[in-house]
Amino acid sequence: MNTSLSVGEREAYQNPDVIRQLLHFSQNIAIVGLSDKPQRASNFVGSYLKSEGFNVIPVNPMKEEILGEKSYPDLKSVPDKIDIVDIFRRPQDCEAIVQEAIEVGAKAIWMQLSIVNRDAAKLAVENGLDVIMDRCVKMEHGRYNGNLHWVGMNTEIITAKKAARFF
Repeated sequence: MNTSLSVGEREAYQNPDVIRQLLHFSQNIAIVGLSDKPQRASNFVGSYLKSEGFNVIPVNPMKEEILGEKSYPDLKSVPDKIDIVDIFRRPQDCEAIVQEAIEVGAKAIWMQLSIVNRDAAKLAVENGLDVIMDRCVKMEHGRYNGNLHWVGMNTEIITAKKAARFF
């Protein structure tokens, strides 16, 4: 695995059961740092999540609209309830974002691939939020939806069984 997390941290912040539950029961995903540029990973992830039926809420103070949705300057400005706060910002920005997520009553924090902030994760957990860290929400959705291998990704699963969807 390409992660800087220890075995214990992977069990805590990359738990497959938590990932599946979050993706199954969540509808509103606020993406902090969502870009309007199609070549950026955040835009690709947001587009994918919209196509899969999630309500994507852009949070980017520099834009008024992204992916056809109103963009908000911060989490406190979002009028809808937020299930998952997906973070596409530098690790040092995560604690402030987590603090806002706690204040608005978000259910979970999701730090994208290569985004690791242990203090932010600890703060979120101490306040009752689920935390996924150093994982891509799009890739995890594809993995548990049974279609990740369609785009050439190694799912680490070799089987002759027909893919089953977890949600």
